[in-house]
Amino acid sequence: MVFTKAPVPGSTKTRLIPALGSQGAARLHKRLIQRTLSTVAQIEGVDVELWCTPSTLDPFLISCGRHDDIPLVDQCGDDLGARMHNAFKDALRRAPWAILIGTDVPELKKTDITRAILELQSGTDAVIGPAVDGGYYLLGLRKSSSELFNDIPWGTSRVHATTLSRLQTSNWAYTTIDRRRDLDTPEDLSYFNKSDMLVI
Repeated sequence: MVFTKAPVPGSTKTRLIPALGSQGAARLHKRLIQRTLSTVAQIEGVDVELWCTPSTLDPFLISCGRHDDIPLVDQCGDDLGARMHNAFKDALRRAPWAILIGTDVPELKKTDITRAILELQSGTDAVIGPAVDGGYYLLGLRKSSSELFNDIPWGTSRVHATTLSRLQTSNWAYTTIDRRRDLDTPEDLSYFNKSDMLVI
């Protein structure tokens, strides 16, 4: 499951608007979506879905789905945690495990996803990919619980630590994979420009 927002100028990548303008921030978001889908497309034998907010009717997201032959699904819920929990509940009714990936991580590698798949296939309850800013960019589960998503301080440096604490309290077997940097702020933008990983 790839989770993303429609790249609408003024409502996406808002922390980058002072550096890029609303149009530039939306263009960057489009690039990140395409980059993520390109990475995911390298994984064979898995079903990929693009989970969209506020809806699946955005023309750019529709074009991504057609280009990569990926179904679009509406995110459902009052906040990010509810939308993620609902997505996992839906996916885990249809499969023994599921992985949710965001679109904000230019450093995402095929090996991050394949390692998560191998861990879940081996019976690990959860796999988490921490982000440098304290969040996470990947979450894989064999089962889901509202405790992983309720009252999480989304958008702060405590997301990863809080989620790990919930996993430990629930006595779930979990694995942490490599830490990656996401792209949300002008400081992140400077890092990726210097590394030549992303050309705006």
